[in-house]
Amino acid sequence: MNMRIPSHMSTGPKADEGRTPRFARGKARAAALRAAAGQVIAERGYEAATMTEIATRAGASIGSLYQYYPTKELIAAEVHAEYLEELDQALAGLGTESLTPAAMSDALFDTLTAFLARYPAFPTLAARRDIETSRKLASRARLEESLEQSLASTRPRLPPAVMPGLAVMVLQQIKMVVALEASGREEDRHAIDHIRTMVRRYLVPD
Repeated sequence: MNMRIPSHMSTGPKADEGRTPRFARGKARAAALRAAAGQVIAERGYEAATMTEIATRAGASIGSLYQYYPTKELIAAEVHAEYLEELDQALAGLGTESLTPAAMSDALFDTLTAFLARYPAFPTLAARRDIETSRKLASRARLEESLEQSLASTRPRLPPAVMPGLAVMVLQQIKMVVALEASGREEDRHAIDHIRTMVRRYLVPD
């Protein structure tokens, strides 16, 4: 099983790439800027989103935004890391429920659907071309571990020998759902239903 990688080592940007808030007021301001960035990116797309619009949406000055996040790449990386942490915790939380394999399959997709509805910017952020390879690999390792732990909790238990490969397969299907969700096309939504059925069959073979 993979060793869990701390979130600050995996997906977030370097600490010296902007002012790190130390007090509650600064942390609240930085959080508001990240929330605004997520909203603007969800509506405009990553390339079209501007720092000026993000600052305006947050009710902050452009100088305040640049103080915490000097570049759009940096704030996007922070928002993406925040979303990934939420997804990781949601997937890991499924392992505390002792679900049947069929119920686990449904819960995985219900969790993903709720997550994408709450964070509509996630597919766009995940598709960015400026994500460092090391961060991609670290994020993947964390999500695979959470999935493996959740899948291992099913009752009756799934065969331990297939667990690592199963976690990889399920994560790839999740990534495909995220990509299809980003398109917004109706036919792609039908494809998501097929993926859901396929994963259920993997977890509950005939």
